[in-house]
Amino acid sequence: MIWDLIWKSILIVFAGTVLLRIAGRKTISQMTLAEAVIMIAIGALLIQPVAGENIWTTFLIGAVLVFTLLIMEYIQLKSDKIEKMITGKAKVVIENGILNEKNLKKLRLSIDQLEMKLRQNSVSKISDVKWATLEPNGQLGIELQDDAKPVTKKDFEDFKQTIVNLIPSNAQLTHINEILNLLNKQHKPESEEDLFAEVQYNAHKKAPPKHLQ
Repeated sequence: MIWDLIWKSILIVFAGTVLLRIAGRKTISQMTLAEAVIMIAIGALLIQPVAGENIWTTFLIGAVLVFTLLIMEYIQLKSDKIEKMITGKAKVVIENGILNEKNLKKLRLSIDQLEMKLRQNSVSKISDVKWATLEPNGQLGIELQDDAKPVTKKDFEDFKQTIVNLIPSNAQLTHINEILNLLNKQHKPESEEDLFAEVQYNAHKKAPPKHLQ
């Protein structure tokens, strides 16, 4: 009896790995609703043989579930309407630094939940966000305002080259160092709407609408 359980358990691990590998590599947070349902169903099925169910019937049902998922994904590639029906579409929750209250209520997303997602994306101010969308997999897509985007290495090199071209050659090094030191020392004062400060003080400095709390 004990050996029967051992070989079944080993076989379940291998078969489950193969089935889930075929189904895809997405993490739970990246799955669509249909994918999450099928993955949960496969997980529940795989334990059945240990409880006495026929192991080969279980693997067959698991294979049918994975095959169904692959068919659904293929159909979604071919039809935007079906993809929208099964997966859904992204919803705008912030536009030009302003909350889209209508979509937030539709999504049943509170302001605190939205702020949590913003903090996870290192965003400290709602006003810094040009566009924010809640994707079908629950992730938040963000585009920052132009003046809030981080400086890239190319931007910095272009700026440095501009300074070099403007300053006489005999004073270039000294002036460049002075300017770079000033840039490094600059910092923005804490904003009244800082999302990280709200966590520290456990309160909103500017209270959001009551229906979004």
